[in-house]
Amino acid sequence: MKSITINGSQRESVGKKATKALRNAGQVPCVLYGGDKPVHFTADELAFSKLVYTANAHTVAIALENGETFNAIMQDIQFHPVTDKILHIDFYQLFEDKPIMMEIPVHFIGNSKGVKAGGVLRKNARKLRIKALPKNLPDFIEVDITDLKIGNKLYVTALENEAFNIMHTDNTVVCQIKRARAAMVVAAEDDDEDAEGAEGTAEGGETPEVAAESQE
Repeated sequence: MKSITINGSQRESVGKKATKALRNAGQVPCVLYGGDKPVHFTADELAFSKLVYTANAHTVAIALENGETFNAIMQDIQFHPVTDKILHIDFYQLFEDKPIMMEIPVHFIGNSKGVKAGGVLRKNARKLRIKALPKNLPDFIEVDITDLKIGNKLYVTALENEAFNIMHTDNTVVCQIKRARAAMVVAAEDDDEDAEGAEGTAEGGETPEVAAESQE
């Protein structure tokens, strides 16, 4: 998995007044958990743009000005309810020998047989939560939909991988091919016309051919 480096400064004061001053200066207060003790640091808000405003998953190398570097993943983020500015970010430290849980984006590839036949692809899960060692964290999980026909569903069990465990129940649907709404309407109208034709025959008694034979 690709890593993004965040250059930060360790902070000693964590009070409300100090935190407000940091935010006013364009800095984001952060906390790194998972180690011997929490590490409080700040970084420029612009430094998080490639980490936060993207659909891709990344690990993070937190490089502090005192020379320390920590590998981590983003665990939680808080935004201002009005301005959407980043208020706070929590990170979790990575260790090479300890599995970590993380949400990984799903990439759909292929041209489904069902879509070619007029169906619609419904993406039920755009991200999947997995558990793996840091070295085995994938950039994304690839899902091939080529063989899916109308009515077919693809479950997480089809994506099993030795490198990681998918933390969802076996009946979790990743995607499915549904009949297009327009096709369903046409089919319903055809059924109505068939039903009306059958009713007309029943009300009119004999069919025209039979009636002609009766007159003879």
